Amino acid sequence: MPVRVRYADTDRMGIVYYGNYPIFFEMGRSEYMREKGFTYREFEDMGYHLVVVGMELKYYNAATYDDLLIVKTRVSELKSRGLTFHYIIYCDGNLIVEGKTKHVCVNKNKKPVLIPQHLFDVLRDVSAK
Repeated sequence: MPVRVRYADTDRMGIVYYGNYPIFFEMGRSEYMREKGFTYREFEDMGYHLVVVGMELKYYNAATYDDLLIVKTRVSELKSRGLTFHYIIYCDGNLIVEGKTKHVCVNKNKKPVLIPQHLFDVLRDVSAK
C-alpha cells in the first residue's frame, strides 16, 4: 500500500517522526483487512474490536518529506482470540522500518472473545500462505 509522506509527518530534522510509523501500520492494517473483504467498520458494527496489546518496531533508514513509502502487511500469527500483524515499510527499494502489532479480539464490553469464525477463516487462509 503506498503512503506519501506529508510535511506534517516529519520532525524538525526533516525526517519522518518515529512515532508516526504506527499510524502507517494502522493504515496498512486497515487496507489489508479491506482487501480480504472484511473492513474494520464491519467488524466494529458486529460489536468487536481488535485492540493493540503489543508493538515492536525496528528502524533501518530514514524517510523524508514527499517520499513514497510502500507498506506491506501480513498476518504472521493467528490464534483463536488474537493475532499478530507484521509490517515492512520500504522507500525506493530500501527497508525503512519493520514492525509487529499484537491484537486481542474484544467485545463491546471490552472482554476478550473468540475471533468471529468468518474472519478467522479468512485470516487463516492468508496466514498459511
